[in-house]
Order: sequence, then structure tokens, then C-alpha cells
Amino acid sequence: MRPSLIRCGFGFAALTLLAGVPRAVALDGITLSPTTANAVAQAASPEEYRRKLGEYLAARAAFDQEAVAYWNSIAEKRRGRNAKRREHEIIVLDDYVLTQPPVYSGPKRPAGPLPSEPGRPPRKHKAIPVVADLLKAAIDCFQWTPQRPASEMDFKRAYARVATAAGLTREQAVRVYSFETGGTGNYAVQSGIEHGGTRAISTAIGYNQLLTTNTVELLAEQGPEIIKALTEKAARLSGGERQAMDQKIAVLKKMVAFARSVPDEWGEHEKIADTPQGWALHAMVLDIDVGPLLQTHKLLTSVIFARFKGFTRPLTAAELEMMNLTGDGTGLDMVTMPQEMREQVPTSNFFQRSGYERNPVAIRHNTVAKLLAVTDARMDSNSNQPGAKDMAAAFSF
Repeated sequence: MRPSLIRCGFGFAALTLLAGVPRAVALDGITLSPTTANAVAQAASPEEYRRKLGEYLAARAAFDQEAVAYWNSIAEKRRGRNAKRREHEIIVLDDYVLTQPPVYSGPKRPAGPLPSEPGRPPRKHKAIPVVADLLKAAIDCFQWTPQRPASEMDFKRAYARVATAAGLTREQAVRVYSFETGGTGNYAVQSGIEHGGTRAISTAIGYNQLLTTNTVELLAEQGPEIIKALTEKAARLSGGERQAMDQKIAVLKKMVAFARSVPDEWGEHEKIADTPQGWALHAMVLDIDVGPLLQTHKLLTSVIFARFKGFTRPLTAAELEMMNLTGDGTGLDMVTMPQEMREQVPTSNFFQRSGYERNPVAIRHNTVAKLLAVTDARMDSNSNQPGAKDMAAAFSF
């Protein structure tokens, strides 16, 4: 957290004179609004403020020292597990940190003697592209517009056909959709703009909530297979439909080439995802031919990864969601854990400190067993929503 600015105050006598002031007040050339004037009147003296600040900083420093040691042990245990996996050794309970992260319980940071005046320019947030931005980028960068479905059910049916052909089960697809969208999202639903939300909180879009970086990575790694699928579909078309599909394939080839223009690493994909060309690639999630393939591959890569690592039984929807949310390697770490270990291993073992402290679900449900249980419970509840029922019906073909 960025430390707050400490602003100098006026002195005890001035604060006393300001008590109960109902109007804007001028002091030392600064005009205070009634709200700020009242806040100043109630603020601590500079001496008391310094004392409280010292107590806060000392308590916070002690906590940070404890927290750094804890999260260093998390990282050390993770490195140890990775080394054991490379040597095909069995992971045991002692390979995890079994205590919960420390929680700060000291005094709060005191308010400064002079609160900030209202009207200060708000903190600027990085703009998050929404569907309209993606569509504009697709036109500007590739002179192309995704083919949107005639209805939501058409997209769900297209997704169901692709997912079934790839080996995903209806239960996996429906329950992951239910968890990711609340059981009501459409093919273009974006994180934050659903259930009454008005501001996007990420670039996650669609049934499985793909980020821009997910789309870039999928096109880089699965692009040739997606092109092959569209080429086979084109062979069965004629006339205007064939021409439209051929154009789509030509655009897709350019997009795949762009996605492959950097090393096949998440960090590199993330950089180009945050460009107009990357936004244009993300618009493919909205296309009725390409979108279902991208959505399916997002889950299918996790299934294939688990099989490659020797995990032979089918993944439950909650287990698949863990891999979808946390990444295949981290997710598989939880998925392969015996139930008795799941009951004891804290969720903190699978996070960086900053990510964990921003994740209230992982904090509240603080063992692997609890996290999987709440995921299953949310899937159970959301599977009764209209969108989830439609998704289940789409698999009946």
C-alpha cells in the first residue's frame, strides 16, 4: 500500500477556535469547507498525532516483519514442492505451510491534523476496454467485425457442440459457466458489467471469463488447430457463407501470427494484450465460430495438462474451476491433494501475498477443502439460474 501523505496542521489553539464552525473558513490563506473545518476541529493535536502515528508505525513494522517471514516460507515451500515434482517424489503434508497468514490487529493509522480538502482530483484508474472498444479495435487493426449470433441460445448451442466434441462434459461446462457468470451471463458478459454492475473491473469476457491475455495465449498456442477447424467447416459451405468464412480465416491467420510474434510466455502475451491489436484479438471471443473454440480450449488445456501430469480420473467441475482460476500448475497442486490434506492445508499456499490479501473468498474459506466446498456450493446454487438451465439444454442435441 502506498503510504499516506502527512500534512502539517495548524496548532491546538486554531483547532479549538474552529470547533462548531458552520461555514467555510479561511485560515493562513487556505479556505476550508464546513465539512473539512469540522473535521479539523475534531482532529488530534500535532503532538498527539505524532504519538499515535509512532505507535501505528511501530505496530505495522512488527506486523510486516512477521508477514514477510510467513510469505517467504510460503515461497520456499513452493520451490521445494516444485523440485520434488521434477524428481517425481511424493508431496506430503510437511511440504506446505500449515499455519494461516498473520493478521494485523494493531492501531489504525491516525488521521492527520489537516484532512485533505474535498475536490482533490480523483485517483486515475487504468481504462479497461469494453466490448465496444474491442469491436472498434478489430475494425481499425484488421478491418474485420466478429460474426455475432442471432440469439444467445445459438451461441450456447455452438459452444455445447464444440465442448462435447472436445471431450468436456455437460456438467463441467454448465457448472463452470454457473460459477463464472452467476448462471445468468451471456456470451459477451464482462466482469463487473453484470447483475446490475455498470463498470468493467477486468477484461474477462464470456462463459469462462477469458482475459485479453488468455485470448492472446490461446491464439498463440492453439491457433493452428482453430484455423484447421474453421477450414474444415469452410469446406462444407458455399456461396456467400463460404466467402465470409474464408475472410474470417484470413483475418484469424493474421491474428495468430501477431500472437506468435513474441515468445510463448504469459508476461510477453500480457504486453501485447494491452494494445489495440490485442484488444482486436479479444474480439474473437464474440464470434460465433471462433468464440466457442476459445472458450472450450480455455478449459480443455487444463484437462490435457492434468492428464499429461498423470492425473487420470475426470476432473470435477470445482477442480477444473480451480485450474481455470489459479493456473494449471497451481490448480493441479490443489486437485491432486488427498482429502485429508485438503482439510489442513491453508489456501495461502497457492497465492502471492498481494493476490491473497485482495481475495476475500480465499481468506474466508482458508483451507483447500473449504475453498473447493464453497466453489461447489456456488455452482449448485447458480445452476438453477435461467442461463445455466439454457446452457444445460444446449447440450441436448
